[in-house]
Amino acid sequence: MARCTLQDMIIGLHLLALTLCVASLVGTAQAADVRRLMSEANLPGLTVATVHDGHVSIDNYGVRNAHSASPVDEHTVFAAASLSKPVFAYIVLQLIDQGRLSFDDPVAKYAQVDVKDDQRAGLVTVRQVLSHTTGLPNWRSKVWPMRTFFPPGDRFSYSGEGFVWLQQAVEAITGEKLDAVAQRLVFEPLGMTDSSFVWQPRFGDDHADPHNGAGEPLPQYRPTEANAAASLQTTAADYARFLIAVLHGERLRPETATMWLSPQVTLRRHCAFCLDARPAGEPIGVAWGLGWGLEPASDTFFHWGDNGGFKAMAMGSRRTGVAIVVLTNGAAGLWSAMALAGEQFPGPHPSFNWLDYGG
Repeated sequence: MARCTLQDMIIGLHLLALTLCVASLVGTAQAADVRRLMSEANLPGLTVATVHDGHVSIDNYGVRNAHSASPVDEHTVFAAASLSKPVFAYIVLQLIDQGRLSFDDPVAKYAQVDVKDDQRAGLVTVRQVLSHTTGLPNWRSKVWPMRTFFPPGDRFSYSGEGFVWLQQAVEAITGEKLDAVAQRLVFEPLGMTDSSFVWQPRFGDDHADPHNGAGEPLPQYRPTEANAAASLQTTAADYARFLIAVLHGERLRPETATMWLSPQVTLRRHCAFCLDARPAGEPIGVAWGLGWGLEPASDTFFHWGDNGGFKAMAMGSRRTGVAIVVLTNGAAGLWSAMALAGEQFPGPHPSFNWLDYGG
């Protein structure tokens, strides 16, 4: 079997090299290959759930904390980072199906955003938030203050701020905090008993701790307030239940489930955060639906998660009925997660190249 090093994978985010790396993994059951990837990434723990025709298989590797011997198991809770966004989108789509919201409603109709002297912000719609075409920054800063940097709907630029603003609208419409809405519309109906947008005492000691690039533990992430873009706490088993709902369009009208995974915007630059005015080029093979990234050529949907010491990846296809989620507790875990996702979906993946976060 050909050896695939972490250095190969970092360089190999160019498609051919990554495909060769993925080819060295012939099955998640080959634990030695997974552990080798983890070693090369200084990755203490990893959990992966795969879905095939509604059946879920789970594999757990490593430990919850590098300084302990506590193994990762099926109930180990990880911070899922931006895998929060598709779950939140699912909530929004259900509210749209209930007639309480519409795709083209201005978000400002329900919740004012902290933007000064920016009339364009009032034009931002629900659809534009879910497809990352608001023109808002990912997170506000001195360099990128809270305002629109291009006309809403003009192009793609990933924005957590947009999701938090839409969260405020959802909370205003329902009269509930996000985690309560999620429990009612997602977690309880789908049997996701180990999931929450805020830290729960029931997670007890069975949680993963984040680690830096050297594999050293970082302070535990325990969110006390829900963040639609980033605070989901979950297990691979629970997220697989959510992926089954995505594959089957559960709890959604058929047309809404189809629209969820239909391109709303085509990406033409190799950047996630694209607020500057550099010109666009040709399509790069990636599009965005309503809360999911898309690879239209292979009919796959995907999302990644990055909360520093936690990295995650989810990918699936309604056409094949296959999906995968990988949760890791290390800063370099995305490379391993992409390799395992690519094993389930052979062939070129422009999203992997795009996830280089190039500017």
